[in-house]
Order: sequence, then C-alpha cells, then structure tokens
Amino acid sequence: MNLPTNLKYSEEHEWVRIEGNKAHIGITDFAQSELGDIVFVELPSVGDEIKQNEPFGSVESVKTVSELYAPLTGKVVEVNGELEDSPELVNESPYEKAWMIVVELADEGELGKLMDAKAYEAMVQE
Repeated sequence: MNLPTNLKYSEEHEWVRIEGNKAHIGITDFAQSELGDIVFVELPSVGDEIKQNEPFGSVESVKTVSELYAPLTGKVVEVNGELEDSPELVNESPYEKAWMIVVELADEGELGKLMDAKAYEAMVQE
C-alpha cells in the first residue's frame, strides 16, 4: 500500500496535501484498490462550499458507487477536469495525477482531526 508520509488522511479514505491555506484532496491508494476499476468521477464545481465529513462527490467503479466525504471545510477553488475524461487516473496515480479538488480552508484547526500515514495504515489494517 502506497502511503506518502507528507499527506494527512481521513477515516473515509481521502488524502489531503496542504499548501499554504489550500488543500489538494483525493482518495487513497487503499480506497482505489478496494473499489476496483474507476469508470466515473463526480466532483463539485469551483465556488462550491464543502463541509467536513459531508459528501462532496462520488466515484463509480465497475463494482459500486462510493460517496466522497470532505476531510475539511472550505471553498472549492479548483477541480481536476482531467478525471472527467480519464477516471482511470484514480487507479493509476491516486496521489499525483488524480487529485480531485483544491479547497481554500475555512478552518485550519480541522487539520488536527486528520491522521498521519502511520495512523491511517494502522486503521486500514484493523
């Protein structure tokens, strides 16, 4: 399982990379491997507000449809449009090419509720 140590992780299997007051968000390598081949990704629009622990989109695989849960609260400032035409990037490159949205953080204190790579790995192995 690929788990970059520079990222934060949520219990719902999203990863977060912080750059200043912005957060890149995607789903983990573990999540994409559990879902199987991704065939469709539904994401919010630029300008939408997302709220921590509430759904902000979905990922459809050949097996199932799974909701995406916001690891942080904020305003969507960028959406990875490449996933619309190439949803398989989520399987091929979950941390690099398949980031899903960039959010301007509303409350940096929420970062404390996320896990580091070691804690996330322990959670998925339970």
